[in-house]
Amino acid sequence: MALEHAILVSLLEKPGSGYELARRFERSIGYFWAASHQQIYRVLRRMEADGWIDAREVAQDGRPDKREYSVAPPGRTALSAWLDEPVELESVRHDLAVKIRGAAFSDPTALISEVEGHRRAHAERLQRYLTGERRDFTGPEAPDEDDAGRELQHVVLRGGIAYERMTLAWLDDVLATLHRLGPPR
Repeated sequence: MALEHAILVSLLEKPGSGYELARRFERSIGYFWAASHQQIYRVLRRMEADGWIDAREVAQDGRPDKREYSVAPPGRTALSAWLDEPVELESVRHDLAVKIRGAAFSDPTALISEVEGHRRAHAERLQRYLTGERRDFTGPEAPDEDDAGRELQHVVLRGGIAYERMTLAWLDDVLATLHRLGPPR
């Protein structure tokens, strides 16, 4: 998937400025696609030049004007064409897994601190996802049954939560195995 497609989806959900898009990437699209502010602004300029998005100046009180982007017909056509293409099976390239396999030829316990660092990072990400789910999808903010966009956002978030839980369980298994093996004799 190109960043352009993630931006088109976000703008179809709600037009916004580059700053607003970057915030959305931090809060929701970031569950499955990360992009820096610089990447987003660079791609917005290219998409506008290609006619995929329109921009309009929006006056703001006490702040500089902002450019608000929305999807133009060619952008909607490009997204529709991409949505019609099958998604290729993801390649599983996992450097940590290769290191774990290779640890049989070295000191397996040397990987413990690195795996613990991965575990902390995944635990933190899981907490961010759970916090976002509570904030955006429970109580009065829960999606209406007829709000397909919000329901689909939530199902993607649930996938991220499940993935992080699975990864944490695997990392716990890896750590238990590394501790059990101990240093080479």
